[in-house]
Amino acid sequence: MSIKRLFLGVLLAIGAGSPLAYAEESMRCGSRLISQGDAKDKVRTLCGEPTDIALRGVVRRAPSYRYGSWPYEHDYYGPGWEDLPVEIWTYNLGSHKLLRKLRFVGDQLEDIETAGYGY
Repeated sequence: MSIKRLFLGVLLAIGAGSPLAYAEESMRCGSRLISQGDAKDKVRTLCGEPTDIALRGVVRRAPSYRYGSWPYEHDYYGPGWEDLPVEIWTYNLGSHKLLRKLRFVGDQLEDIETAGYGY
């Protein structure tokens, strides 16, 4: 009897934890799904125009390249820096749903956050 309870507890813990991890990596727009790594044009096509777009600055990154094979693998950082704009897109889904804030670095969706209820 105790093995069944343990197995049931593990299943419940796995099932309870997975929606939280899933919610931070993706966002549903109607029947469509966007996730981290998607481009701005895909998000705009699937979700429509955001309620607000805020420019938050610029991130500087050195382009990196990897060459060789294990165990002789090396990273090479390019000769300069890339300036990538950071934008926060806000989607207001109504007063009964939570605001969604999407953070883009360059053209790539890097983070999806949930804020308070919309208006």
